[in-house]
Amino acid sequence: MERGGCVYIITNYTHTTLYTGVTSDLQGRIYAHIHGLFPNSFSKKYKLYKLVYYNFFSTIEDAIAEEKRIKAGSRAKKESLINEVNPNWSDLYETEVKHW
Repeated sequence: MERGGCVYIITNYTHTTLYTGVTSDLQGRIYAHIHGLFPNSFSKKYKLYKLVYYNFFSTIEDAIAEEKRIKAGSRAKKESLINEVNPNWSDLYETEVKHW
């Protein structure tokens, strides 16, 4: 049985830094970012706790391919992707993911 995956983008509350990641457990991964469970991580160092974009895929391989595509793009392309689905840059963890 194949396991799906999710690509996500998190930022800080001033939107100055973006991080793109992939996971098979979005709720758990964002919880880990918020609570600093990985103390030496990029997200902890730059206080990236706000989920502004996510997209699910039927396989983890598809999610990884999309993560690579997004990471290869410019910041402007990442911002455009976020703006398409979340123009106010709301914290999607608080409004959606946390309550699954």
